[in-house]
Amino acid sequence: MSTPETSRFVRLRVELVLEVDDADAVTKSALRRIADEAEMPAAERAHAEGAVTEDTAEALAYLVDPFDLVSQVPGVELQQASWSSERVDYDPDSPEWDLDEDDGDDSDG
Repeated sequence: MSTPETSRFVRLRVELVLEVDDADAVTKSALRRIADEAEMPAAERAHAEGAVTEDTAEALAYLVDPFDLVSQVPGVELQQASWSSERVDYDPDSPEWDLDEDDGDDSDG
């Protein structure tokens, strides 16, 4: 048997493009979430507040939690997650943004 047939681990890749209509609302929400984290050390809090205030993409990265995406899925447990955000020029009519095409970054085979 090959590894993919016997492994219990699955890598799920998700790419989202979001349109931000109200950057101020996103920033305020991220700042509220930071304020609600009582256990966060002061230095980390200051860094997080600065990052989400300066960049809406950072605020979104702070608000979107991969655990929330899978926490209600029965039979799975999130083992590891990483995510990032960046501002992009989005043109839905461009072939670059065709979600049905393979992006060529697949190293599975």
